[in-house]
Amino acid sequence: MPHMSMSILLWGLLFGSIGLGFFTYGKKQKAVVPLLSGVGLMVFPYFITNTYFMIIAGALLIAIPWFVRI
Repeated sequence: MPHMSMSILLWGLLFGSIGLGFFTYGKKQKAVVPLLSGVGLMVFPYFITNTYFMIIAGALLIAIPWFVRI
């Protein structure tokens, strides 16, 4: 298991919390894009161990519902 720094844990917590909000919104509104983006935000911190890549991936996942309308 790679070394986990405090920044990785805090960014993961932040993105996971935002993901929970997106997931809840998507489920209540029956909107697929925020729902899937929320799942992605909650899951991806488990797989990315670089702080910079985590911030970039999280920002992209947060931006998806604003640009993709289905």
